[in-house]
Formats: sequence, structure tokens, C-alpha cells
Amino acid sequence: MNRYTNGLKTVALLALLSGLILLAGAWIGGRTGLVVAFGIAVVTNAYTYFNSDKRALRSMRAYPVTSAQQPLLYRVVQDLSMASGQPMPALYVSPTDAPNAFATGRNPEHAAVCCTEGILALLDERELRGVLGHELSHVYNRDILISSVAAAMASGIMLLAQFSYFLNVFGGGGGGRDQRSNPLGALLVVILGPIAASLVQLAISRSREYQADESGGRLTHDPLALASALAKLESGTAQRPLAPTPAVQTTSALMIANPFNAGGMSQLFSTHPPIPERIARLQALARELTA
Repeated sequence: MNRYTNGLKTVALLALLSGLILLAGAWIGGRTGLVVAFGIAVVTNAYTYFNSDKRALRSMRAYPVTSAQQPLLYRVVQDLSMASGQPMPALYVSPTDAPNAFATGRNPEHAAVCCTEGILALLDERELRGVLGHELSHVYNRDILISSVAAAMASGIMLLAQFSYFLNVFGGGGGGRDQRSNPLGALLVVILGPIAASLVQLAISRSREYQADESGGRLTHDPLALASALAKLESGTAQRPLAPTPAVQTTSALMIANPFNAGGMSQLFSTHPPIPERIARLQALARELTA
């Protein structure tokens, strides 16, 4: 049931982003700004979409590994790929003690899974299998595509908000309607438009994390393994957080756990849902599978 609920939630959130684009377009009163802004956003994010794997791996200084170098990692991913009937992704390891993992790639044929040295040392085989099931589910669920579409829409809203402000301040507002410029209203659009778009993006990211948790639990037939891994990762990432460099910040949304120190208000704006909530859902899934 949660699987369908999360899917519907993602569709609804993407529809909400589309509605925000239309509202921003209506504000500037014409098709030109809407088409130009959205075109720029699509081109920019299409480039990101096709190069997301290279950028993410480079940001973590990841290096490729073979079955001889990482036999356990290779065997687990190979088993899960065969169980799901999907191609074997490329495997990478990042030379950092911070425990984390992520998957990237626009589809199963162009996918990569990366584990840090820290997570390989922290988790046992069962827990690692749970984490890798989660990461492979991101690839199989086409989450990179969904995130790219959401990013394109959000970028379009931000550009439209900026166009709106400059048109109102310097062009008298408009779209052929007889009205005076409204710099204050335009400024509100500049401020609130991107905030609204970012909040919807965060909601989409959290929904996809819940979905990957569930899909991964079903793939491994062991949701409690992922729950155990998440409990260790919550403690491990707190003890060994990554430095929030611009490159790592871009990749952080792909990771299975928030790699930075998070608490208080910052948790509200995290792309990752709270780990205790994720664990509770996985425990409920385990009860469902054994019922």
C-alpha cells in the first residue's frame, strides 16, 4: 500500500510544481518568459541528467573496483541484480571513513553504485545487502529521472520569478494588462517562488527515499537488515560527517543517509526523511511480509 501511496505522492508533487510554473507564467503575463525560462531549465538539467553519474562519483573521489578487489560487494550486487533481472551496475568505492552509499545513473543500463570505505567497515554482510537493495531500487525506480524532472521544473520557477521581478521593476509589469508595476509583489514572487519550489523538491526526495526503502526491503526479502543498517548509519554519520563542500552538497541528496551534521531547523530542509521514521516503516513492512 505504501508503495502506491508514495508513487501517487510523487505524481501529485510533480503536478504541484507544474502548477507553480503556470502561476509564475501568469504573473509575468505572457508566453515568452515562460517558454524561455523553462527551455533554459530543461537544457541545463538535461545536461545534469546525462552527466549526473560522472559528477557524483568525481565529487566523492570514487574509484572503480572489481570482484577481486571487493568480492563481498561484487557478490551481493551481482546476486541482487540477477534476482531483479536487471543489468549489473558499475561498482565504485569512495576513500572516506564517513559511512554512506549512493547509486547514480539515468537507467539500469547506465548505473553505478558507490560505497564509502567507512560503510564497508561499519556494516555486516546482511546489513550491506539491505543498503545495496535500497540503492539498486533507486536505479530501478528511475529516481534520477524523477529528480531531474523536478529540478528542471524548480529551476524554471526560479528563472520565471527573476523575470517577473525585472519586468515589473524595469518594464512596468504586464502581459498587455493595464496595470502599474508592483515591485513589492514581484519581490514576493522572487522570494516565495523558489522557496515553494525547493520545498516541493524536498518532499519529492523524501517520498523517493521511502519508496527505495520499501522496494529494497522487498528485493532482499529482509527489511530489518536495512533498518539495522540505518540505525548504525545514523550514529556513524553523526560521528564522521562529511565536510559540506559544494561538490559533496550536490551529491548528498543521492546518499542513503544525510552525510552532514543535521539537527533542529536544518532537519526540516533535509532531503532525507528522519531515520527513526524510516526504521518504523521497515519494521511494519517486515511484519507484512511475514504475516
